[in-house]
Amino acid sequence: MTSRLVFVAACALVDPDNRVLLAERPAGKPLAGLWEFPGGKVEPGERPEETLIRELREELGIHVQEPCLAPLTFASHAYETFQLFMPLWVCRRWEGSVRSLEGQRLAWVKPGRLRDYAMPAADEPLIPFLTELLGEARD
Repeated sequence: MTSRLVFVAACALVDPDNRVLLAERPAGKPLAGLWEFPGGKVEPGERPEETLIRELREELGIHVQEPCLAPLTFASHAYETFQLFMPLWVCRRWEGSVRSLEGQRLAWVKPGRLRDYAMPAADEPLIPFLTELLGEARD
């Protein structure tokens, strides 16, 4: 039985080569070693778009304008101790260069290769929506 709802906003950053950015969860955090879409917990009083703008700046050093965030789909997943609700946005335009500011490994991945990366259970159902939007390119 889940005890609480956790609201997380996630973003599929898509580069000009139609690759999606994944970030590896660092050691010491829950689900360490799994790959996920960048984002984070929505803080009280914060809109999810504000969460993404803040998290992308803090984690990756990029600045995203809210109109560049396009909602795509969402995931709802029951973990053992909480229910996760995670909307996913797509972003193709940002300012700055993507870099790891929190020590996490980053990977630019073709849509058809997303399943090659071990992901948290909540992230996996998002992949078909991305491959439908971006195509199945594997190379």
